[in-house]
Amino acid sequence: MFLKLKKEQKELMISEIQYFFSQERDEEITEFAAERVLDFVKEKLAPHFYNAAVLDVKHVVEQQFSSLEDEILTLERPIKK
Repeated sequence: MFLKLKKEQKELMISEIQYFFSQERDEEITEFAAERVLDFVKEKLAPHFYNAAVLDVKHVVEQQFSSLEDEILTLERPIKK
């Protein structure tokens, strides 16, 4: 999955990864090591989150379409015979 991050975003994420390792694992990692962790997350884990978000959006759009369809049907006028 191709994910292009802005330089500032990438730097912030790398810093967050380093902080996580420091706080949670009591381990200092280099910027390079943190960047490798970020690459792993982008390549292997991010697609799962992306696909879950796509399904959430699909559900929201389906609900909105259903609501819109109901609203349109209320505009129908009875036909007298």
